[in-house]
Amino acid sequence: MDKRIGFVGIIIENRLAAAPLVNQILTDFGNMIVARVGIPYREKNCSVITLIVDTSTDDMGALTGKLGLVKGVVVKSALNKGK
Repeated sequence: MDKRIGFVGIIIENRLAAAPLVNQILTDFGNMIVARVGIPYREKNCSVITLIVDTSTDDMGALTGKLGLVKGVVVKSALNKGK
């Protein structure tokens, strides 16, 4: 499959409840993650995570789909157009 460079933006609205599951999902898909930056925003009881990924459209869909099923998690993503 053709791999592409892209990003995933994740907002965890209730970090105490959702963060452990999000971290497990990211570990499961760790082979596609090139970089990860996570910022806890304690005053708002949320966290923001940005991922840089190198992956196929199918695997990106699998990752974002699993993250999107977690209650209190918002996910947005994009991949470059490729060749």
